[in-house]
Amino acid sequence: MKNEYLKLAIWAAVIGGVFAFLWKQGYLVKIRDYIAETKEELRKCAWPSTDELKGSTTVVMITIALMGGFTVGVDWVLTMFMRMINS
Repeated sequence: MKNEYLKLAIWAAVIGGVFAFLWKQGYLVKIRDYIAETKEELRKCAWPSTDELKGSTTVVMITIALMGGFTVGVDWVLTMFMRMINS
């Protein structure tokens, strides 16, 4: 039981020390400003509607399928060509 309190006190001291260091160096203010600026920029974004999102997702999935088919086809043709050369 005493050992657990000692571990807790050590962790509290370490976390407190890190917090004090970050506070003194001004990093906490920089982090706060970064988050505030990020929120402001995200408010300016034009978010797609559900229908636009579904359409874009469909286009991406079809493109991936076509590129995958093309890659498999080229691989198959090159494999057959290499087998012809090696035979």
